Amino acid sequence: MQAAANAAQNYLGPVETEVHPEYKPAPDGSKMRALAWFGNKDVRMVDAPIPDITEPDDVIVKVTGTTICGSDLHLYHGEIMTMQKGDILGHEFMGIIDKIGPGVTDLHPGQRVVASFQIACGECEYCKQKLSSFCDRTNNSSLQNAMYGQRDAGFFGYSHFTGGFPGGQAEYVRVPKGKINLLPIPDSIPDEKALYLSDILPTSYHAVVDTGVKKGDVVGIWGLGPLGMYAAKWCQLIGASRIIAIDQVPERLRFAQEKLGIETVDFSNFSDISKRIYELVPRGLDVALDCGTFHEPKTMLHKVQKIMMLETDSPETLNEMLVSVRKMGRVGLIAAYAGFANGVNVGALMEKGIRLIGNGQAPVHLYWKEILHDYIMTGKFDPTFIITHRLPLEDMPQLYAAFDKREHGVEKVFVETQFSSLPSKGCPAITRVAEWGNQTLVQN
Repeated sequence: MQAAANAAQNYLGPVETEVHPEYKPAPDGSKMRALAWFGNKDVRMVDAPIPDITEPDDVIVKVTGTTICGSDLHLYHGEIMTMQKGDILGHEFMGIIDKIGPGVTDLHPGQRVVASFQIACGECEYCKQKLSSFCDRTNNSSLQNAMYGQRDAGFFGYSHFTGGFPGGQAEYVRVPKGKINLLPIPDSIPDEKALYLSDILPTSYHAVVDTGVKKGDVVGIWGLGPLGMYAAKWCQLIGASRIIAIDQVPERLRFAQEKLGIETVDFSNFSDISKRIYELVPRGLDVALDCGTFHEPKTMLHKVQKIMMLETDSPETLNEMLVSVRKMGRVGLIAAYAGFANGVNVGALMEKGIRLIGNGQAPVHLYWKEILHDYIMTGKFDPTFIITHRLPLEDMPQLYAAFDKREHGVEKVFVETQFSSLPSKGCPAITRVAEWGNQTLVQN
């Protein structure tokens, strides 16, 4: 890690950044409420300057819906080394356009929009293919350039490793390149169905499509958070013959069985997950998807290595998948790996001819119109089935703590602001964390 940091000081990358994270504050000095990071497990509501138009193609959005993502826990735990005190978090959000810059001609104030979590320039070779997550021009992180050889796009609210752009767990957000990074939402689609187009809907779809899940496949999904739940739903729509999901949280296992009717394995009950998979599927899985996380190693060996910073990511889930798939099987990594892992079973990868696919950060722009028009608007996919709670923005610090500990059945939460509409039919009503008490799960 230190070698990468040293190299970063001298390596600027092949393409100059053209979109900058800093924004001008509103000229009248007005403030907004926002969630900011101050250290390990230390996030606070603050009064921050409302952003103003800074560059000609900026759009200022009044947030009507935001949320917390499993990948936000890496920031919460201080695992992303480039966090700075006061950084505004949040990469999934939507809202109403408040202001537009002089260079924006196809959007207007008052329009409902959802933002992609990545910030794309719209002009580089990747953006021209709608591979927005690989944009060359919106992330100035020399550290990422040194570690990976190239940079991903800039992301909202996800540290200076991804450009340092203030995020969407706030009342207002400046969206650079607004006409590129905002998707208009028809009035017939409520916020609860549109919000997750920002990240986990395209991300889960990308994991399934990019790894090549096809009709008749037997698919294993590691991790039953919202991303894993959505991935399982996409596999069902594609026609997978069996879906086996691996997790240890009782509420998640029960939720998956009740909402999706899929098979589940509680990994806390088995010392050897691959052996259990072969008991269920003697031939092995056709496809394995990692929808979990790197920050929770299972064994003492990797817990110690992580504490000592001998590795940043745990290889245990990856190894389970490599062993569990059949020869010529496919393994997709959509979980948020960030650095280095020790003890990867390279032999299984090579000898079994496995196709190991780093799905990367999903290119939201490639999929979000398709998902909106072909699945949400037609009723084929109702994203609201994973929403367990609705909370006010002011409760975000307590929500992070509950989400981190997996308390009160918290999975995907719709977080409202002063600009939000009332809850739509079939979605949770607003509650406060202080009211939860012994509540275990809010059903839709």
